[in-house]
Amino acid sequence: MPHTIAIVGRPNVGKSALFNRLAGKNISIVHDLAGVTRDRIVAQCRRGPIWFDIMDTGGIGADTSDVLTDQVQTEANIALEVADLLLFVVDVVAGVTTIDAALAKVLRRTSKPVILVCNKADSPQRKMQSSDFARLGFDDQLEVSAAHGLGIDPLVDLISERLGLEIPEVGSQAEADESAAKVPLLKLAIVGRPNAGKSSLVNAILGEERAIVSDVPGTTRDALDIRCRFDGRDYQLIDTAGIRRQAKVDSPVEVFSIQRSIQSIKRADLCVLVVDCAEGAKMQDRKIAQMILELRKPCLLVMNKFDLYHPTAKQKDRIELLTESMRREFFFLHYAPLIAISAKERTHIGKVFKSIEEIRRGATNRIGTGELNRLLHSAIDNSPGPLGHSRFAFKLLYATQVNHTEDTAIPVPHFVLFANRAAKLTDSYLRYLENMIRAEWPAPGVPFHMTVRGKAPKEQKRRIE
Repeated sequence: MPHTIAIVGRPNVGKSALFNRLAGKNISIVHDLAGVTRDRIVAQCRRGPIWFDIMDTGGIGADTSDVLTDQVQTEANIALEVADLLLFVVDVVAGVTTIDAALAKVLRRTSKPVILVCNKADSPQRKMQSSDFARLGFDDQLEVSAAHGLGIDPLVDLISERLGLEIPEVGSQAEADESAAKVPLLKLAIVGRPNAGKSSLVNAILGEERAIVSDVPGTTRDALDIRCRFDGRDYQLIDTAGIRRQAKVDSPVEVFSIQRSIQSIKRADLCVLVVDCAEGAKMQDRKIAQMILELRKPCLLVMNKFDLYHPTAKQKDRIELLTESMRREFFFLHYAPLIAISAKERTHIGKVFKSIEEIRRGATNRIGTGELNRLLHSAIDNSPGPLGHSRFAFKLLYATQVNHTEDTAIPVPHFVLFANRAAKLTDSYLRYLENMIRAEWPAPGVPFHMTVRGKAPKEQKRRIE
C-alpha cells in the first residue's frame, strides 16, 4: 500500500493548487473563495519510481457561517489520523496568522513528520518573507509556488526522504507493487442531482464518512476520486457534485463543480445514476441520464431512499410500482439494470456491485460475425423495414462487430452494418435491430454503438448513436 500524505492548512492558502500540482492534473477546484474544498480528496502522485497518495482536506479553522464548518473540521482531523506525513501549507503573502500559529501548535504535538510548505513564494522578495514562518517551530521548511510549479521537485524529494522511499531494484517486491498499481481500476462515476444521496452511497460503500453528508443540497463541490475494495475487487469511485438545472447554478464555484462532474462522466468506465425515488424522477434526472446516453457510457440506475418509498405498502408491490414508474421515466436507458437501495440504512449495497460486475462481464462478450449476420437477416425478414420488399428498400449486405480501440475497463460494443441505400434506414428501425441483437445477446447496462455504411465509397455514410 502506498504512503498517504495529507495537505493541511487554513482556507485559501493554496492547498488545492498544490494538490493538483502534485497529482499532475486538476482534481481539486481552485478558486479565490475561502473554503472551496469541503471533502477529503485523494489522488496518486507518481514521480518516476516514487509514488504515494496525496490527500487534500477542507481548510482547518475556516471562519465562516457555513453550516458545514464543523464537518469540514472533522474531515481534516480524520486526515491527520490516517496520514503518514503532513504538508502544512501557509501563505507567505499573508504572513503568519493566528490560525497558522494555532494549527502549528496542534501539529507539533503529533508524532508524524511535518513539512512546512510556504506557498506563493514566486519571487525573491516573497521567498525572504518565508523566514518569518521559522518561528512556527518546524525543522523542514520549503518555499514553493504551486500556481507556477516552483519548488515542487525539491518538495517531492524531501517527502521521499522523510518517508524512506527508495528507487526499487529490478525484480523487487516494490517493483511488483508498482506494476500492480499501473493496472487501471474500474472507474465508477456516482452522478445525480443534488441531495439524491450520492455521498451517502459512497459512505455506505466505504463504511466511513468519507464524503460530507448534509441536508443542504449541493454539499459535494469537488469530484472526489476514492479508491476502494468491495468483495475482493478494487474500484475507483468518483463522487461528483450534484448537477443542477442551469437556472439554479448561482456561483462560479458551482459552475466549476458542474463542469468537473461532466468531465467525470466522460472519464468514467461506468456511471451510477442515483435517483431519489421518494421524491420521484425529475427533469434534471432525465437530463443527466440523457447525457450518459449521449456519451455512450455504461450505466446502472440506483433508486435511493427506497425505505421512504410507499413505506406502508407490501415489499413486492413497492418494487413493482417503482420499477414500472422508473422504466417509464428512463425508457431510453431500457438496457440499464435498476436497483432499489437505502444508502442511509446501508441496505442492498451488495446488489449494486453485483450488477456492476454483471455489466462488466456482459460487455466483454463478443458475438461471432456469422451469428450476427444470421440474427440480423432473420430480423429483417420478419420486419423488412422502410419501403418493405420493394427494389428501393434498405438491404443489409454484411455486419460485423469491430474491435474496441479505446482504453476502458468496460468496452462499448460497436457494430458496423454495410448496406445498400443506407440513407433509407430510420433511427426507429435501427433501434429495432439493436433490440433483436439484445434479445439473443444480452449486455445489461451497456449501450450499443451502431454504424451504418453504404456499399460504395461515394455513398452517404451514417453514424447513428
